[in-house]
Amino acid sequence: MIRLNNNIEIPQMGVGTWTLRGETAINNVCMALKTGFRHIDTAQMYENEAEVGQGIINSGVTRKEIFLTTKVAPPTMREGENAVRKSIDDSLSRLNTPYLDLLLIHWPVKDCVKFTWQIMESYVKDGKIRSIGVSNFNPNHLEDLLSYAEIRPVINQIEVHPYMSQVENIEFNRNLGIQVEAWGPFGQGDIDIAGNPVLQALATKYQKTIPQIVLRWIVQRGLITIPRCKPNHFAENLAVMQFSLTNEDMQAINALNQNHRSDPRNNPDNFPW
Repeated sequence: MIRLNNNIEIPQMGVGTWTLRGETAINNVCMALKTGFRHIDTAQMYENEAEVGQGIINSGVTRKEIFLTTKVAPPTMREGENAVRKSIDDSLSRLNTPYLDLLLIHWPVKDCVKFTWQIMESYVKDGKIRSIGVSNFNPNHLEDLLSYAEIRPVINQIEVHPYMSQVENIEFNRNLGIQVEAWGPFGQGDIDIAGNPVLQALATKYQKTIPQIVLRWIVQRGLITIPRCKPNHFAENLAVMQFSLTNEDMQAINALNQNHRSDPRNNPDNFPW
């Protein structure tokens, strides 16, 4: 568990639901919870909130045991304040929950962050959202938000993998008391960590898979992470809590950094797409 700046705790390892649709989304979320995961991440943009909500119900796990995250979509933010409010209400309805554990601004949409954040703050005050945060924010975006925020973000969810280690960005967030959550821990698009000889050697040394080595590198840095919700990897992912990498091996993975984003469009300074 990782303690946030509002004293709420979040499970360090969760499951991400990007790309999941229909019955697959329902079944995978259900199985993740039955396997022992208690942290589920979705977003309005994923178009699967209803299925995630149904998976939670089907699992039989009580709502209070689950840390549930969703995110406000950029197109909604561009539509204005009323659309943002409606989208939050719709998310609560689709997820079939009276409250969210965490609501994030998905991307720093120009000229839309301030009113979106203030609306999110009002939902915290009304008890419908326990924590609020951001996703894909660079330091300049955070500095601007903090100039008017009444409630400090608890989390910044950013792309982190061996070729995009985000050392300076993570340090910046931590100095502000903001936890960092890593999305895309294995890279996406043209990124192929499976073929990396350093990671292959470490997998052999520890008798683990390359994804396990990468996830251990992330959690050992004190980061929260949400690998994709794939039933055949649930036990493997949870097992990373049962071993440690040496400092030397941690540094060897750090040295792989290339500041390589999975998609060049994912640089928040260049948003919108």
